Amino acid sequence: MCTPPFISNIKSQQTKAYSSSLSKYSDSRISMAIHKSLFASLLICLLFQISHGATKERLFSDLEKGALEVTAKPSREGVLDAGIDKLSITWKLSSTATKEAEFTTIKVKLCYAPVSQVDRPWRKTENELFKDKSCPHKIITRAYDKSPQSFEYTLERDIPTGTYFVRAYAVDAKDHEVAFGQSTNEAKSTNLFSVQAISGRHKSLDIASICFSVFSVLALLVFFVNEKRKAKIEQSK
Repeated sequence: MCTPPFISNIKSQQTKAYSSSLSKYSDSRISMAIHKSLFASLLICLLFQISHGATKERLFSDLEKGALEVTAKPSREGVLDAGIDKLSITWKLSSTATKEAEFTTIKVKLCYAPVSQVDRPWRKTENELFKDKSCPHKIITRAYDKSPQSFEYTLERDIPTGTYFVRAYAVDAKDHEVAFGQSTNEAKSTNLFSVQAISGRHKSLDIASICFSVFSVLALLVFFVNEKRKAKIEQSK
């Protein structure tokens, strides 16, 4: 059956109109999705900047100094071995503390002494707390208690070789440091202790390597003796 030309034109125009409206609808949805994604990204960036800015304002120089009395007594004299030796750590409220009402938590950390920060920017001391790299080793976090506290800390196996002291931060309900105390003086030059890192070698490996070396030498000696004996036998023939 033949379709009149004007009917074909109408159908073609309807198809084009439908395709055009479908394309516009699809473009509109894509545009809306892009706008939503951009808005979400901007919102996340804004929240991050606000949070980052709040953290950035926390300065070490603003903390109450000496609000906690801290001691760190090594388990033995001399250089301590990581993963083996211990520290007996104590802390208590100082009689001069003025911000005790804000204390909710105590965070105790192992810190590098200045001598172990020389030429090591990854251990650098910064006044902005979020930038500070001098106390990266966490010892313990404990709820604040006015009574004297103590903790026996075994040096972690991954502690690098260096000279250290212990610092305790008093933290408020917003997780902001408000005061501190440390086991050394302000110049960080007294009551320090040194730690030797684990080398990664074990006695069993050393013994095995020595035995292997001795065996190799003996095997080489036996080889030369046999070769010399064979050469003499060949010459006598």
